[in-house]
Amino acid sequence: MYLGPNLGLTILKTRHSIRKYKEDPIEEKIIKEALECAHLAPSARNEQPWLFGVVKEKETLKQIADLTDHGKFIEDAQVCFAVFGKRDAKYYLEDCSAATTQLILGLWAYGVGSCWVAGEKKEYAEAVRELLGVPEDYTLVSLLPAGYPMDVKIAGKKVLDDIVFEGQYSSE
Repeated sequence: MYLGPNLGLTILKTRHSIRKYKEDPIEEKIIKEALECAHLAPSARNEQPWLFGVVKEKETLKQIADLTDHGKFIEDAQVCFAVFGKRDAKYYLEDCSAATTQLILGLWAYGVGSCWVAGEKKEYAEAVRELLGVPEDYTLVSLLPAGYPMDVKIAGKKVLDDIVFEGQYSSE
């Protein structure tokens, strides 16, 4: 179903990392819709090697925040999604990254901001997995704290012409 370019492009072009959240709760419908977006992400060989955790309890949010090195703001989120990938799936990182991106965009479609906090290769990945009781055959790929934005600060981006090349790269 094609909705026209404006809605989809607006969602894609206006999404920014949000680290400060209002205390307003997020409706269950929005959480379910965003998870549906993640669940429908492309997956190599349609393996779908993901497992999604939804954390709302303030004490658990604080515990996760305390484990991370760059995610202290997780404790202020209304919810934190934890995306895990099945360790033995060849493309779990790519698949779970696609699912995380679609989760981010699904939330933003409702005005809910988020910020991708790394999980893959982080020292705290195992501790988060254990805290949430996730089976050992999964590994943490990403944490996604979310909430309604307190404010939106738009970071500057590089000029498109500076980061795109056609055909073969040339430094000239």
